[in-house]
Amino acid sequence: MDNVRDTKRLRKRLTLKFGIDTASRVAFTDDISRQGLCIRTALVSPPGSRLKIELTLPDGTISHLAGMVMWAKKVPGNMVHLVKKCGMGVRITGMGAGGEEYLRLCDELRER
Repeated sequence: MDNVRDTKRLRKRLTLKFGIDTASRVAFTDDISRQGLCIRTALVSPPGSRLKIELTLPDGTISHLAGMVMWAKKVPGNMVHLVKKCGMGVRITGMGAGGEEYLRLCDELRER
């Protein structure tokens, strides 16, 4: 499959909660961009699933995002920290409170 991503993802580990109906599962990001992020988790949702995400930014702000799972790679829970790319790639489809702060963080990381 071709890589259709138009911007480079930036390596950043942030805490988040995610879920289909409510953001209740805890995980971490592997990388982020203005268009999407990689969620490192053993509890993946199938591609096409719509997620609610509450991302905790470095300053403590909670950024509320909506996203769609583009790819998922399931591994056993004890292997999540050993496998390079596991979890889910999520395209951001909407932003709520804290969305502007998330975009600002992406821009700051890109400038470094």
